[in-house]
Amino acid sequence: MLLVELIVALLLCAVGLAWLARRWRVPYPIVLTLGGIALSLIPHLPKLPLDPNLVLVIFLPPVLYPAAFLTSWRDFSRAIRPISLLAIGLVIATTLIVGIALKWLVPDIPWAAAFAFGAIISPPDAVAATAILGTMKLSRRTVTILEGESLVNDATGLVLYKFAVAAALSGTFSIAGASGQFVVVAIGGVLVGIAVGYLFVLLHKHLHDSLIEIMLSLTLPYTAYLLAETLHVSGVLAVVAAGLVRARHAPEVFSPQTRLLGRSVWQLIVFVLNSLIFIMIGLQLPETLAALGNRSLTQLLGWGLAVSLVAMAVRMAWVYPSAYIPRLLSRRIREKEAKPPWQMVTLIGWCGMRGIVSLAAALALPAEFPFRDLIIFLTFCVIVATLVVQGLTMPPLIRALKIGADWKSQEEERSARTKVLQAALRQFDSCAVDHPTAKVTSDLVREEYKQRIESLHPTRLAFHDQPESMQNLRLALVA
Repeated sequence: MLLVELIVALLLCAVGLAWLARRWRVPYPIVLTLGGIALSLIPHLPKLPLDPNLVLVIFLPPVLYPAAFLTSWRDFSRAIRPISLLAIGLVIATTLIVGIALKWLVPDIPWAAAFAFGAIISPPDAVAATAILGTMKLSRRTVTILEGESLVNDATGLVLYKFAVAAALSGTFSIAGASGQFVVVAIGGVLVGIAVGYLFVLLHKHLHDSLIEIMLSLTLPYTAYLLAETLHVSGVLAVVAAGLVRARHAPEVFSPQTRLLGRSVWQLIVFVLNSLIFIMIGLQLPETLAALGNRSLTQLLGWGLAVSLVAMAVRMAWVYPSAYIPRLLSRRIREKEAKPPWQMVTLIGWCGMRGIVSLAAALALPAEFPFRDLIIFLTFCVIVATLVVQGLTMPPLIRALKIGADWKSQEEERSARTKVLQAALRQFDSCAVDHPTAKVTSDLVREEYKQRIESLHPTRLAFHDQPESMQNLRLALVA
């Protein structure tokens, strides 16, 4: 009974923190993180019992899946090179450099454990980035690169994480063997995800019921993840591949009602899981600090600050060469793609917030893992540093760099809406013939659609050019 009461209390805390975040206009992951720290200061507060083997299984699939489902495959494939350089190359570089830095700071820690920590904090978080950047009008390519990186880098980081954990527990490691296994695990995970995605698409075609389809979609990420892990391939990539497959076929399989309802359900699930994981780590902090009692808090915070700065510096140092060196080496890239502005590259370099994936991976370390408590504490330090420092400084940085609205995307939407309304008018003509007696109604509806088309183009009659009385009437009707 105590467990149920504690979960309800945590959900109520999450509601309050989310309300504060909205009132203060601060991204909710930041407030939840700080709220978790505040909760950890309450004496004798009980903690949720966490099974490390279940943390990744419970939290990762439902967090990764909606991010993949909402990603445009067209945009993702066009940005595959910068996404790969960030999601694979940068993750590997961060794992190695952060691991070396931790080994230098804490000489007693085994190399494998140090690299496991590097792998844990190497992937930025998709949910944190989306929550912080969601209200800002960035270019479509920038958003695609950041979201695509967050999808693939989790798989890279977690594969490296599993290799490092196995090496730390067994005491053996082979670079050649790990490299070959990495390729097999990655390709195998993608194939499993594609197969599961198409299987679920076929099932959805025969359901025709929104609630049942949503219920089935809730099982998809877990099915893909568990099947892939059973086959010893990447469960993360399986979830991402399944999400991309389902998204590609969503318009032809799911009704608009199902898609709208499904998006709302998944947004709620992701928010609840984020709330619980951030608050739960706060509840674990007292026990973690107690296990580190032989080290001073000042020393621990110093190490946390140091590894956080190293992680940020590695990302900033990586993004500029990866953005411009391929252009110098390839004429095809120079002809096909516009040169990325340094402002966009700077923003991508600064957008390295860590979140739920790093927390889940740290908590999933086996109880007998060397320096487990230190790694969990340092992971929390990196999350706080990146979320609070980078997250809070993101809006002023965007204003300072003078980047924002994606006018190409807005023009595409305007063109699409215009064509839809024009097609409606053409269809209207044939409908009006069947009802010749309703001439007054027909003229009113026709004029309404013409005004909608004109309002999309500022060179024509705009909404604000209409009489004030008509504007007020329209606004009242919209309200």
